[in-house]
Amino acid sequence: MTIVLHTQQEIEMARAAGHAAAKVLEMIAPYVRPGISTDEIDRICHDYLVNELKVIPANIGYHGYTKTVCTSVNHVVCHGIPSDKLLKAGDIVNIDVAIIKEGWYGDTSRMYFVGEPSIRARRLVDVTYDSMVADIKTVRPGATLGDIGAAIQRVAEDAGFSVVREYCGHGVGREYHDEPQILHYGIPGTGIVLEPGMIFTIEPMINAGKPATSVLSDGWTVVTKDRSLSAQWEHTVAVTDTGYDLLTPWPDGVGNYAPL
Repeated sequence: MTIVLHTQQEIEMARAAGHAAAKVLEMIAPYVRPGISTDEIDRICHDYLVNELKVIPANIGYHGYTKTVCTSVNHVVCHGIPSDKLLKAGDIVNIDVAIIKEGWYGDTSRMYFVGEPSIRARRLVDVTYDSMVADIKTVRPGATLGDIGAAIQRVAEDAGFSVVREYCGHGVGREYHDEPQILHYGIPGTGIVLEPGMIFTIEPMINAGKPATSVLSDGWTVVTKDRSLSAQWEHTVAVTDTGYDLLTPWPDGVGNYAPL
């Protein structure tokens, strides 16, 4: 396994890409409302990426994927394909965007409420965010990948939710998906030791029910086997000499969520 350790100049390139990706998630927020299709959300994101930000949509053509973003609604865990299906009040949706800016990938996602969610849906989304924050705050030189996974697992399972095992975070930079793989469960003190210059995503997928997932016939859409709700948040971070550097901060802030 080869893990790239990036220079500060390279981290700045990754930061520029990360900021661009985050701008897309800020831009699309007002459009996430009852009655809009996820295909329309995808079109708006595509036009903004290409015409306003002047960056490349990283997902188009990736292993045959044809859309700009992934839109994962309710029991869809990840990789939901935008379609003509309309969002309705009470839905929760993750929008995942990846872009290429001057040869560097930016990758981030966040959750949106469509109208007023149920109490359980809101709690799932909140706990998933909290698990990501707990995870990011463990990032520092000398910590291990097991520490990262354990932090997410503890927050999610203490709240009565479950952690998806089959999908994980990943190294990112000049490559879209690189080493190391960032599992969202683990044992403290085990696994690869973090070093300054590593760049990777942290993107916990947390289910309201059991952790098992399945893939639909389209070959992309991952759903919970028990059709329980699922939520995901994603940031990209770099390991620094003293801790972490958040490369995908949201321009509009975090609202009621704890800042990083």
